[in-house]
Amino acid sequence: QVQLVESGGGLVQAGGSLTLSCATSGIEFSLNRMAWYRQTPGKERELVARITITGITDYSESVKGRFTISRDGAKKTVYLQMNSLKPEDTAVYYCYADPSPYGGSRYWGQGIQVTVSS
Repeated sequence: QVQLVESGGGLVQAGGSLTLSCATSGIEFSLNRMAWYRQTPGKERELVARITITGITDYSESVKGRFTISRDGAKKTVYLQMNSLKPEDTAVYYCYADPSPYGGSRYWGQGIQVTVSS
């Protein structure tokens, strides 16, 4: 059974920090590109950050320089360190696993709320 379980969300003041974790099971973590997306009501889910199986990272312009994505193969976990948080970072954050190009299904976590107060 595949599980992507996010944790670490919550309420934080603007300028503060949070670290999201996504613990995976049931997937071949080492062969999955991992990513974080976020979504606010009425808007499409947007890519925040992604990391390849070799550790190459990519960020949306809105979070570049403030967020850091990383992965731990031993723990089969991907992280999103979020610094200098802004109210506009408020969203539900989702973990995403993509086994491309090796084949297989893509999976989403259940999502976790991050709220940044001004």
